[in-house]
Amino acid sequence: MPDFSLSSEQTSLRDMARKFARGEMAPHAAECDRSARFPEEIYRKAYDLGLMNLNVPAEYGGSGLSLFDQCLLVEELAYACGGMTTSIIANCLALEPILLGGTDEQKRRVLTPFCASYQLASFCLTEPTGGSDAGALRTHARRDGDAYVLEGEKCFITNAPHASLYTVFATTDPALRHRGIAAFVVPRSAEGVLPGKDEEKMGHRASSTGTVRFEKVRVPVRDRLGGETDGFSIAMRTLDHTRTPIGALATGIAQAALDHAARYALKRETFGKPIAEHQAIQIKLANMAQAVAAARLLTWHAAWIIDGGRKGTLESSIAKCFASDAALHVADEAIQTFGGYGYMKDYPVEKLLRDAKLTQIYEGANEIQRTVIARELLLGYA
Repeated sequence: MPDFSLSSEQTSLRDMARKFARGEMAPHAAECDRSARFPEEIYRKAYDLGLMNLNVPAEYGGSGLSLFDQCLLVEELAYACGGMTTSIIANCLALEPILLGGTDEQKRRVLTPFCASYQLASFCLTEPTGGSDAGALRTHARRDGDAYVLEGEKCFITNAPHASLYTVFATTDPALRHRGIAAFVVPRSAEGVLPGKDEEKMGHRASSTGTVRFEKVRVPVRDRLGGETDGFSIAMRTLDHTRTPIGALATGIAQAALDHAARYALKRETFGKPIAEHQAIQIKLANMAQAVAAARLLTWHAAWIIDGGRKGTLESSIAKCFASDAALHVADEAIQTFGGYGYMKDYPVEKLLRDAKLTQIYEGANEIQRTVIARELLLGYA
């Protein structure tokens, strides 16, 4: 059985992230949510503290943290604001394909200068006509001499309007579906790269989400990751790693909702006593606490599996799916505990519900996670 006792170094990392989250992020979370403001000054501070590029090894200029350590930090950041956390950790998603599919030369050429200063990157997989069906990409990559020509559009791309680098997945032959997908590193400066406007979202409003069009973008062959048919595998392996921190992000939102509900229950009085003394509220809080604890342990277990060198597809899908469902449920129960006040924007819990919802959708909708879980589970019985 794994021992999840934190080392002194891990405790220090967690405490640093907590201090930043509650001192720098939380005071601005409500305002950024109301105005959909992208607080770049906060993201720059996160970079300065080493809270970005967490998965990039130190030899290429990143923080070089284990997946478990990443989850510790992400939970603390998400406690303050899910949207800001999504933008802060988006580089991990965008750069993971380079770590998994790139050569040492590509990593040194791309990652080292990227990590040397504050920059944002975007992971470009989802398209207007297909999200969960990643094998049905329409963005096309046509070989032309020593380059590929990219044509197509990506949507729902985190940090797209602000990114200087994109990892892009495109098909070389749509008839081959997932067997015809290639992965590329594309700088924003390339001619024909056209980021779109920010989307108006229900939650995570401090995070930027937009489209990116690729119009006859020439990408040198040297910027292809792996072989011409390796793109789908790289994308799926990337998500095996990065959906685990989404479980941590959801857990942070759920913990915040539980804390708000418990504190409110101790202060709010009905029938002559705090509502925390009413059994109905106690049962709510107990169930919420169980969900948060289970989400955290499932996330830590998935990170431990992957850090140990194992595949982790089953465990990461379970963690992401359970934790995101738990976050939505706990946030909903927090609103119910607050009653009418919980529905008002003057109180923090309605934002937590809106932020929790996205965790069920991005990096693989939970319907897809359940399909993955069933497939991986049944392999053990075949």
